[in-house]
Amino acid sequence: MTSPLRAVILDLDGTLIDSNDAHARAWVTAFQQQGYGVPFDKVRPLIGMGGDKVIPKLTGVDAESEQGRGLTQGWGEAFKPMIAGLKATPGASELVAGLRELNIQIMLGSSGEDEIVERELKHLGLESLNNSRVTSSEVEDSKPDSDIVEVALKKLGTVAGETLMVGDTRFDAEAARKAGVRVVLLRCGGNADLPGEVYNDPAALLTALRRGDLT
Repeated sequence: MTSPLRAVILDLDGTLIDSNDAHARAWVTAFQQQGYGVPFDKVRPLIGMGGDKVIPKLTGVDAESEQGRGLTQGWGEAFKPMIAGLKATPGASELVAGLRELNIQIMLGSSGEDEIVERELKHLGLESLNNSRVTSSEVEDSKPDSDIVEVALKKLGTVAGETLMVGDTRFDAEAARKAGVRVVLLRCGGNADLPGEVYNDPAALLTALRRGDLT
């Protein structure tokens, strides 16, 4: 028997904010600055992983090395000016409000860096999620490893069977699966061939939740 839904772990990029293409462009810029000609179409499918995974996969550079940290800094400097031009995904703020109305706990679970996450949440008007979040700074390994999901469960005080992960990439799905957490994915992140349960956007997910489809 399925346990009642008590909590939701929300991804941020591609799930609440339409930022995946911008992140890919920022990585392309950072790589170019250090002499790596990595094209957009090689970077874009990896968005959803943390930089600790993206950097070695595309360049062979250790993300914790001096050069790796330089690449991460370059990505951040390229991405921050883009935030002001990004849009929320359809129904993003309504989903957050609706979960609260349904008395479902919320924890943000992002592979992003703290400063970037904070800027994105401020841009979305969702600063309240700063008090309920897990980011890359709190874990050893980012998605698709399960660390972020596992830390989120501990912060929520819930078990896997009563928690739902909401993301937009196969990396979210893999991280959730490794932690034993049910996952639904959203098409609004711009990713194709998503496994499992899929909805168009946060608005469609909220409709399903209100109908009781996921409880």
